[in-house]
Amino acid sequence: MLYRSLGKTGLKVSVIGFGAIKLPEITVDDAVKLLNKALDLGINFIDTARNYRDSETKIGIALKSRRDEFYIATKTHSRDADGAYKDIERSLKELQTDYIDLYQLHTVSSKEAYKKVMSSNGALQALKRARQKGLIGHIGITIHRDLDVMRWAIESGEFETIMLAYNPLDPEGVEREGILKLAKEYGMGIIIMKPLSGGQLVLPETEMGKQVGNDRLVRLCLRYIISKDFVSTVIPGMKRIAELEENVGVADMPPLTKEEKDELFRLIGSLGKSFRYGQICLRCGYCLPCPQGIPIPDVFRAYDAYIGYPEEVKEVGLKIYESLKVKPSACIECRQCVTKCPAGIDIPARLKEAYKVLEEALRRRKA
Repeated sequence: MLYRSLGKTGLKVSVIGFGAIKLPEITVDDAVKLLNKALDLGINFIDTARNYRDSETKIGIALKSRRDEFYIATKTHSRDADGAYKDIERSLKELQTDYIDLYQLHTVSSKEAYKKVMSSNGALQALKRARQKGLIGHIGITIHRDLDVMRWAIESGEFETIMLAYNPLDPEGVEREGILKLAKEYGMGIIIMKPLSGGQLVLPETEMGKQVGNDRLVRLCLRYIISKDFVSTVIPGMKRIAELEENVGVADMPPLTKEEKDELFRLIGSLGKSFRYGQICLRCGYCLPCPQGIPIPDVFRAYDAYIGYPEEVKEVGLKIYESLKVKPSACIECRQCVTKCPAGIDIPARLKEAYKVLEEALRRRKA
């Protein structure tokens, strides 16, 4: 197992962590076997949350006798101080521990939610009080989609860790928009969730069982992520020992070669489906350079964000689109890009579609 610093917390965490979101799907006995095996294989970072049903309870039952062998991270979805403090007390009871290494504000993914948790009676105040009492060691935050909120949280200096969704598709643009770089500059521990895009970056199972090559795709995805120096730990959700062993086996493998990276994107392209927020472009850049200078992946990222994000953050897509120096209307349909696309996208047709939708959205905004 490889271990990395979790930002400035002083904690050294396994680069492959344990995402406990799936524990409610298995029995207590199976959870005991799985979690103990995880520790035996070198995992020392376990992430859960108050709203992962009985996940905390199962962790408490399974690992109470091995508490000094791992760091536990959990989360509250409460936005006010009273609710968050009660969640901390419940977490301590269910985890059967007298301290929690990292407590996080969960899914603070809108400006409204951020303002609530940061207010004078917000959830952050409860976490600070619990830290003063020695009930928790460190404070973190988890955020989806809203890049502005991510920047605010990082620059606030209030959080020691940030948890973000990231995988080879970069579905929320956290690498492309410099969020991960900014977090690293501020010395934050960076915890990666959704490394397989919520299970979408796996080959479908066949009637005979697991698809041949599926292990290969999973390993390439995880290696792609942990080869990035900004990553402290990645927390794939696991519920089977075979999954656990497969994921842990990646920890000491070398960074991807160019050939393996090509293989990774071609395997993802072979899935032939849309991903989170309706994304079908792999953001691999293999379609570039465009003879007309169209930044094709950026056009599709703006389009996916606008049509796939919740209403309150659709503006992210429009901001990306407005920043483009060359708009998709410059396409002359030479189709050079199509021959190079691993996902087989009819790029000129989708550029037209994106142009129509995004230009209309801008007209409505100005009206």
